[in-house]
Amino acid sequence: MATNSPKRQAPKLNSSVIQWLLDSDPSIRWQVMQDLIGAPAEEVAAERTKIATEGWGARLLALQESDGSWAGAAWNRGWDSTMHVLMLLRDLGLDPASDEARRAVSRVRDRVRWQGWDWDGTWRGLEFVGNPFFAGEVEPCINGQVGAVGAYFGQDVQRIVDRLLREQLPDGGWNCEAENGSTRSSFNTTICVLEALLAYELAGGNRAEVTESRLRGQEYLLERRMFRRLSTGEVIERDRKGDTVWTRFAFPTWWHYDVLRGLEYLRRAGVAPDERVAEAIGLVESKRAGDGRWLLETRYPGQMPVEIDEGEGKLSRWNTLRALRVLDWYSARD
Repeated sequence: MATNSPKRQAPKLNSSVIQWLLDSDPSIRWQVMQDLIGAPAEEVAAERTKIATEGWGARLLALQESDGSWAGAAWNRGWDSTMHVLMLLRDLGLDPASDEARRAVSRVRDRVRWQGWDWDGTWRGLEFVGNPFFAGEVEPCINGQVGAVGAYFGQDVQRIVDRLLREQLPDGGWNCEAENGSTRSSFNTTICVLEALLAYELAGGNRAEVTESRLRGQEYLLERRMFRRLSTGEVIERDRKGDTVWTRFAFPTWWHYDVLRGLEYLRRAGVAPDERVAEAIGLVESKRAGDGRWLLETRYPGQMPVEIDEGEGKLSRWNTLRALRVLDWYSARD
């Protein structure tokens, strides 16, 4: 008869690490206060309001152009487009109900449209040209990111969600290459879509078919223990498309999957961790430096609109915050 393993002890928080995290931008401070040290809700809320007027959040908002866009584009590969800045503002935790967020997002909704030219000057087609920003385009990885920020900021992303539901593959995930004949899902695309569906549900999108689809996609990751091939069980060293190393942690992640991003999704989704994530958790723990902090192991090429970390290979407040949250989530399992 199987016996339950003893409950894992919550990781002890290093007071110097917590102080280092707090000695930062409001966008990090409020998340540390809420997720790691359990500060009173009114103190957390007061700190969160500063994002719109101080530090990285205020600087990002100030970069919005008169046409409602950032960098003059709905999307680009330079990481400074409208979609990418909205993703950063969501990661920072800008309050969607704030006046600053409402003004910025309404300009995007009313003025920003999708164009047909790709980042390298090639014509991508006419299907989505002229679409309002929150109606999305055609690639599920991009639509996943737009859907996630749209739902977070209280916009109507029903069109995107319905399209994503239709595009789910038989193995439970999604792949931007499905239109080119691929029948196997991609970790990269799947995580983008999962985050969108979860954001839609958290924003009040109470539809059984959305939850069912998301849970199937979630199983795609869990069945593969977050970074192994289902067919052979071997660790997937690199992503075929982007040459991304999934065991190296980046922030921002953009469209790229990595193990920490996958675990963060499970934590936000309220998934009860089981033995299928144990190895991935071990990977996160193994990367903690002796002083209790984590590095920014990877930084993807592109133009960051605002610098929010010290740089690749340096100690990272963002990865430290995210790793500590994931370890706390795992330790609290029954």
